[in-house]
Amino acid sequence: MTYRDAMTTRARSRERRAEIVRAALDVIAERGYRGASLAAVAERVGLTQQGLLHHFPTKEALLVAVLEERDHWDALPGRRLRMDLLTALVEYNAMRPGIIQTFSALLGESVTDGHPARAFFTERYDRVRASMADLLRAEYGDRLPSGLTPERAAPLIVAVLDGLQYQWLLDPEAVDMPGAFRDFAVLLGEPVP
Repeated sequence: MTYRDAMTTRARSRERRAEIVRAALDVIAERGYRGASLAAVAERVGLTQQGLLHHFPTKEALLVAVLEERDHWDALPGRRLRMDLLTALVEYNAMRPGIIQTFSALLGESVTDGHPARAFFTERYDRVRASMADLLRAEYGDRLPSGLTPERAAPLIVAVLDGLQYQWLLDPEAVDMPGAFRDFAVLLGEPVP
């Protein structure tokens, strides 16, 4: 096999893996993680289950790939998180309910003992809280206008973000997720939009 052939094969494999992850996102959004099967994902991309296992040896490996891809979409490469960017992320999330539904379903399921995404979410929330604390420190210094430290306020921001997503998914007509988050930012001390 030539170098060029090897590169072509790797590129095709990456494309196929990306296609499988997108299909898994859809299946999980529809059925939840426990209800999603490798066979259903394989069928969506025109593979046998054995063919899918060539790319992802276990359902858990596919799940982690789905979660990592979702976080990759939300990443801000080379840029530090700011409140205005966080507000923009909430607005962006309101345009992609399927991904938010998948994330929320997996998050809810992950609190059970032995769930394969539990470690992922535990580590993710450690990183997210630290990132929020950094954001708050950059915006407000060591104390927010309320007197809370960034470390004390960070879990509250994360709770608001996730809670708004659940409420919005359940009743998008009643909950203006971006508007509610902008209102929350005002409570933190941001200027009224």
